Amino acid sequence: MDTAATAPPGTGAEGATAVTTGRTRLLPRAGALRHPRADPYWLALALFAAFTALSVCRYRRMATMSWDLGIFEQAIRAYAHFQAPIADLKGPGANILGDHFSPITALLGPVYRLFPGPVTLLVAQAALFAVSAVPVTRVAARLLGRGRGLAIGIAYGVSWGIQRAVDFDFHEICFAVPLIAFSLEAVIRGRWYPAMLWAAPLVFVKEDMGATVAAIGAVIWLRARRDPERGPRVTPLAVALMGFGVLVSALALGVVIPGFNGAGSYDYWDKVGSGGTQNATIPAATALRTLLWILLPTTGLLALRSPLLLAAVPTLGWRFLSHDDHYWGTDWHYNAVLMPIVLLALVDALDRTRDTARPWLSSYARQLPAAVCGASLALSSSMPLYELTRSATYEVPPQTSAVERLLDRIPDGATVEANVGPISRLTSRCRVLWVGATQGIQPDYIALQEPPERTARQVTDYAGQLHPGTRYTPIGSASGYFVLKRG
Repeated sequence: MDTAATAPPGTGAEGATAVTTGRTRLLPRAGALRHPRADPYWLALALFAAFTALSVCRYRRMATMSWDLGIFEQAIRAYAHFQAPIADLKGPGANILGDHFSPITALLGPVYRLFPGPVTLLVAQAALFAVSAVPVTRVAARLLGRGRGLAIGIAYGVSWGIQRAVDFDFHEICFAVPLIAFSLEAVIRGRWYPAMLWAAPLVFVKEDMGATVAAIGAVIWLRARRDPERGPRVTPLAVALMGFGVLVSALALGVVIPGFNGAGSYDYWDKVGSGGTQNATIPAATALRTLLWILLPTTGLLALRSPLLLAAVPTLGWRFLSHDDHYWGTDWHYNAVLMPIVLLALVDALDRTRDTARPWLSSYARQLPAAVCGASLALSSSMPLYELTRSATYEVPPQTSAVERLLDRIPDGATVEANVGPISRLTSRCRVLWVGATQGIQPDYIALQEPPERTARQVTDYAGQLHPGTRYTPIGSASGYFVLKRG
């Protein structure tokens, strides 16, 4: 094995050696990283505060973006009371495991039992995203030095993919992000067994994550082959991890989800097959634009030099093969799982470039951590975190308070038919059904957010169309929200 002639830049290290991916590298002596070792945790705390503020302030202003927060609250509320994860917003009595295989969300059940309400989910998501910055910053500082490591940690924490996910209420992928980050950190450090142990639970996050587990297994297999001491023992386990990921995804898609789904199928096949109503294919320009967003401001394209980037292929594959254009771009939460992959691939590529014989590449690599940090901070001026600089973000408009008082008139335990606006204020205490999808159930109340020009009369007529022969009477309205009571 070759021994590096110098320690990682910026560490001032002369000390102990450590074996990583078949090479021996000088690392700082024990005391040299005492203060840098705290950097990942201070950064995570700062990110947690920012993410929590962004999410909770959005909730307080009733600026919910979709029905997902309500769906997950219904499922987690059921888990908290040791019940089947029924999400009535997906259809009366619908088991969430028949929609997506995400049993990992049950981990939030005990926390929700202590602190019931949608804010618990938002704070938990903020914590999970923030914690994922720890392994990214830690391994970057270990290999590249304190300054460059902190720069990459900041670039990751405020990366556009993470910000978009924080802004999108709650989603189960918040569990995948730290698992991927810790797993790939272990891969970079040549800690093969922890890498596999961190990757394996991804299969319980979502049915497509098994492919990501298989991809991480492939990365471990590629890297461990160069470890002459442990490689022969590790590579069979890496192959087993690949098989495990594929097998669990196949069982989830072919057995578990259809078994809990009322139709006995997987509802999202139409989004990748030809049987659905959406049959468009991704334009080449859109695919290129998304790929550049994923790789250019975050890594300066240098991540292409790292095999860790293979872990991003499954997620990009199903998104680009889909006929649903929501998956193609840079909005919502779909890119969050890619951020730890590309930033850690950058760390790996920077470490690999340390001994390059090409001066231009060496110079480019030295400047890249500061460049990607600056790019992420600059892009934040048009990203969700910028809202934290506006005083209006922290204020609850009088109209919102009026709407909350209106929704409070719906008693606990009532059955309510609702659209996006009222959902997050009702799912913690009522049975909430999606508007137009009650499947014959006559709800006690109907709560709707409608355009400003809509009148109470029009909303009443709409309720009559939803439930012919059942009379619904308006009991109040406020700022475009209407509540009607049966009878």
